[in-house]
Amino acid sequence: MATFSLKFGTFVLFSLLILSVNAQLSINFYQKTCPNLQTIVRSVMSQAITKEARMGASILRLFFHDCFVNGCDGGILLDDTPTFTGEKGAGPNVNSARGFEVIDAIKTQVEASCKATVSCADILALATRDGVNLLGGPTWNVPLGKRDARTSSLSGANSNLPGPGSSLSTLISMFSAKGLNAREMTVLSGAHTIGQAQCLFFRDRIFNEKNVNTSFATLRKQTCPQTGGDSNLAPLDVQSPTTFDNAYYVDLVNKKGLFHSDQELFNGGSQDQLVHQYSTNSALFASDFAKAMVKLGSITPLTGKNGEIRLNCRKIN
Repeated sequence: MATFSLKFGTFVLFSLLILSVNAQLSINFYQKTCPNLQTIVRSVMSQAITKEARMGASILRLFFHDCFVNGCDGGILLDDTPTFTGEKGAGPNVNSARGFEVIDAIKTQVEASCKATVSCADILALATRDGVNLLGGPTWNVPLGKRDARTSSLSGANSNLPGPGSSLSTLISMFSAKGLNAREMTVLSGAHTIGQAQCLFFRDRIFNEKNVNTSFATLRKQTCPQTGGDSNLAPLDVQSPTTFDNAYYVDLVNKKGLFHSDQELFNGGSQDQLVHQYSTNSALFASDFAKAMVKLGSITPLTGKNGEIRLNCRKIN
């Protein structure tokens, strides 16, 4: 009983914290101060995705990696300086995080329209939403009013982001630490319905694991040999890598998850039933994904007088 009371008290406290944060954020935050914001973001993202469809996945990954380290504060966008080491050089980001120039392009146009008004954190959140939607995925209202961090955390980026070799229990635990439950972890993993991955991160799976479709492994081995080719790319979703759909979950049911961490979602564990549901119900996946993205985007943002509105997303003012 005491354990229940403690857990319930913790849940209530966390819920009140979420409500408090959400009360400071608003989908209409820039309605009067930067009315053209969403039009600008959509336009630049449309151009970027027309040029390279993969960019939608790259921006989505930036957002996830930003929010999981000290909250959604634009910290991942900061460049290193002689006196400051940011998150770009962390293991999960080095030579893989990309799309910074697209955020720069959006920021330049936003600054021209409404100077020193919109945070880089909010720009990244809106760009992520539009990237998903432009590739065929759902849309959602983005809570705005986040401010930019004046620092970032290399150690946090190295320790807070689940890796491609993560077990199911590790995934559940790491998402739980950010206030996201197992269902939200599983639906957010569906972001892997778009994008590419480097051979280095799935080689062990296709050569050594047993719960992998043989023909799928053979296909991936064509561009990911046992030695060399570490940076060679392969689609995370073998069926439709530039369309945001539920095919990722069909892949998992057919043992075609590219990462070990992907296939862990459908490997005789607690998420098997949900994965099967998403694989046959695209509308349920889209709806759950949109809701989870709103919650992800509300992880410990800086609001009010905390942080700043960066004029250049790559450096503090």
